[in-house]
Amino acid sequence: MITPEEALARVFALVQPLSTEDVPLEYAAGRVLRHAVTAGRDQPPFAASAMDGYGVTADAQPGDRLRVTGQAAAGHAFPGGISTGEAVRIFTGAPVPAGVARVVLQEDIARDGDLITLPESLGKSTHIRAQAVDFKTGDTITAPRRLSPVALALLAAMNCPNVTVSRRPDVAIIATGDELVMPGETPRADQIIASNAFAIKALAEAEGAQARILPIAADTETSLRSVFELAAGADMIVTIGGASVGDHDLVGPVVDALGTKRSFYKIAMRPGKPLMAGKLKGAVLLGLPGNPVSSIVCAHLFMRPALRAMQGLGQWPMPSATAALGCDLPANGPRTHYIRAALSPGPTITPMDNQDSSLLTMLASADALLVHPAGGGPRKAGEQMRYIPL
Repeated sequence: MITPEEALARVFALVQPLSTEDVPLEYAAGRVLRHAVTAGRDQPPFAASAMDGYGVTADAQPGDRLRVTGQAAAGHAFPGGISTGEAVRIFTGAPVPAGVARVVLQEDIARDGDLITLPESLGKSTHIRAQAVDFKTGDTITAPRRLSPVALALLAAMNCPNVTVSRRPDVAIIATGDELVMPGETPRADQIIASNAFAIKALAEAEGAQARILPIAADTETSLRSVFELAAGADMIVTIGGASVGDHDLVGPVVDALGTKRSFYKIAMRPGKPLMAGKLKGAVLLGLPGNPVSSIVCAHLFMRPALRAMQGLGQWPMPSATAALGCDLPANGPRTHYIRAALSPGPTITPMDNQDSSLLTMLASADALLVHPAGGGPRKAGEQMRYIPL
């Protein structure tokens, strides 16, 4: 068995960044920007008022009486300028007219017709946003990066209507096993509902992929081959179950017969030891275990980083952090243990009561995977340990 770190390195070795495509900005949320974007204008493109009030000259003094000569509003600039003894009514976002050095808040002004009286104190702030205070022409948004809602707003402000992004990875998901039926069907007494594929699909889509759940493959070579044919064209094929060494575990022999070049099989980790990876006709193949927790944990640790790498985000493990143990932890065995755990303020991390790899309820309640290294000794409450957020 290889370590999880070595397994992830081998998965990355199977991955190549996907091609790019240009999409309108309105459809770019969550996509991975692959080419840097350069601002086509300053923001703001002019000195702008930050408040509603009155623009006055630099020599205006507290208590002065000034004549209002016009107004400036957002989208409607005042065409002229002002001189000593004059003021201009100005609204938030309006371009600052020539001669205006500060904006006096409207609530501090006494107005009588076209005359205003300045307050006894003008304060320190000018309430003017300088031209290009946010960004200037030629500034860039670097790539690669996942485009967040705020990043889309920034790109729009830069006057960028289209962006070059990674193509969405196509992920085909194949659940295997005679014991499985889809939700809504009526299982026999010896069958269970297929659940893992829905978590795997959601995880893949959260990483920007297009994921499709294929029909359940029965425990026959003919059925498996037929379902694999439906996965044609996928960038990644994820199988669930059937990758162990039992008499009914046929995924390994079938993918070998289809021409898979296996990278590894079995990892020194729990849950998730029977994980397989390889390359099948240009697609990255991940053979996940069948137990729900094992399957989903492996998808977090290996599928998600691989999909990120496919989209050009680099070859990185899932982000981790540290927290204080909420209880004593016994020594670990020869496999890295990814312990379902709950986070609390501090932060403190506490293992869930039952770590059985079949229990979805425990995983659904967990906030994180507490990482107990292979061969790690006992740990005391309060010690810092690494965890991977879920």
